[in-house]
Amino acid sequence: MNPEASRCLLCKKPKCALQGCPVHTPVPECMLLYRQGQLEEAGRMLFANNPLSAVTSQVCDWKQFCYGHCVLNVKQVPVKWYEIEQEISGAYLFQHRLERKSGEMEGKRIAVVGAGPAGIAATVWLFEMGGDVHLYDANPRMGGVLRYGIPAFRLDKKYCDAYEKMFADAGISFHGNVEVGKEVTLKALSAQYDAVLVAAGAESPATLGIPGEEHSVQALPFLKNPENFTLGKKVIVIGGGNVAMDACRTAVRRGAETWVYYRKTFENMPANPMEVEEAKADGVQFKVFQAPVEVKEGGVVFCDCENVQPEDGSRVITRIIEGTEHFVPCDTLITAISEKPDPALREEAQGLRNVWLCGDFLTGPATVVAAVASARSAVEEIKTSL
Repeated sequence: MNPEASRCLLCKKPKCALQGCPVHTPVPECMLLYRQGQLEEAGRMLFANNPLSAVTSQVCDWKQFCYGHCVLNVKQVPVKWYEIEQEISGAYLFQHRLERKSGEMEGKRIAVVGAGPAGIAATVWLFEMGGDVHLYDANPRMGGVLRYGIPAFRLDKKYCDAYEKMFADAGISFHGNVEVGKEVTLKALSAQYDAVLVAAGAESPATLGIPGEEHSVQALPFLKNPENFTLGKKVIVIGGGNVAMDACRTAVRRGAETWVYYRKTFENMPANPMEVEEAKADGVQFKVFQAPVEVKEGGVVFCDCENVQPEDGSRVITRIIEGTEHFVPCDTLITAISEKPDPALREEAQGLRNVWLCGDFLTGPATVVAAVASARSAVEEIKTSL
């Protein structure tokens, strides 16, 4: 047994679950089962609450969620619940078989568009309610960002394989290599199914809007197939989010001297702070308060930036310092500034009465566990409406 379990206070009102976790993982209940050696029952409880528990326990920002809200933070010794969750959920996932638990959706045909975290979680819940679920994805295999975005050194692809097998064993239809909105319209799906849930993620990259940007590499295609890119000796990654961290850590593993340039400072980076520290440990170098203004042959022109506090006391803004242009040579520039949902698909979804949205497609880029929470809300809305 992990010794962390004995330190848990089994709080009656656990901040780790109620305040720190988007899906409100029942930590005390599962921790007690773990102490009693009832690992299968604990795994069943975790999976019912969050079908991606085996994944989120690995890729979550624990300091922001459960670990950061543990009451023992007062003594600076928070319980590492995520280690125990990994142990329980990892073992449970690979032997679990989906079963119908109710007939709430019996006779209902439901299409889920997007086989990433939100789509996988929604499919599990809808199937367990008795629904005839059909899962669509533009990629040939399931997983979405879990398979095609998060690098294998952060998340082993065996977890995606486990969901594929689980769904196949349950008879859930997976339609890969289908671009909904192009090959098949949402309108056509809405006519064919009782409900359509769009969980297609946010995979349309935002642009820098600077001259020469077309000569850069977008982070998501790079992460999907890094072996297809010749990086050269020096790589610069622009961005401060989790995608930027995955891109820079992948680039350095491919033998490139890798730098991250970011227009603000470390405290402003949206990336998981642990990912930033791990990138540094991997040998990635950082340069902050740097904004790109032009991409040229052989490198990038940057300007220095600074944080400014407006006189009215409003939020601090970051601005470029005029006259600080300087050229930084590199062989490859990777941009990872943000992503957004497919605007054409979003527009098509409007006005269709039986179409719901969830995950990053609804909220914009967020965490895996937030996508699962969004999927649960959407499934509840569908259940109430049908």
